Amino acid sequence: QVQLVESGGGLVQAGGSLRLSCAASGRTFSGYAMGWFRQAPGKEREFIAAINWSSGLPYYADSLKGRFAIARDTVQNTVYLHMNSVKPEDTAVYYCAADARTAFVVARTRTADYWGQGTQVTVSS
Repeated sequence: QVQLVESGGGLVQAGGSLRLSCAASGRTFSGYAMGWFRQAPGKEREFIAAINWSSGLPYYADSLKGRFAIARDTVQNTVYLHMNSVKPEDTAVYYCAADARTAFVVARTRTADYWGQGTQVTVSS
C-alpha cells in the first residue's frame, strides 16, 4: 500500500522560501514518477512538477518553472519541493503524488495514482 505523507507547510512571507517534503513508503518506487500538485480555495487542482524516481528527470509547469524545484532522495524515499520567491497566489494545499507511469505522462495528464493528504502553505503579503 503506497503511503505519501507531506510535511513542511506553514506560513511564509512573500519573497521567502519554503521546502516541502513527502515521505513515500509501501513499495519500491523504481520506475515510478513522483509529483507535486496544489489546490487553492475555489480553484481546480494545479500541476506543479513531476520527477522520474530512477533517473531524476524533472518536468515543470511552465508558469512555475524557475521558482519551484522538485528533487528526490532515493535513500530516504523522500521527494522535495523547493519553493523560492513565494507569492500570495502560491497559497494553497500542496499534495504529493505517485504514479506508475513516467513523469512526462503525469505532467501531460495532470493525474496520478496515489495522493498524500496535503499540507497547507499560506503566503502573507
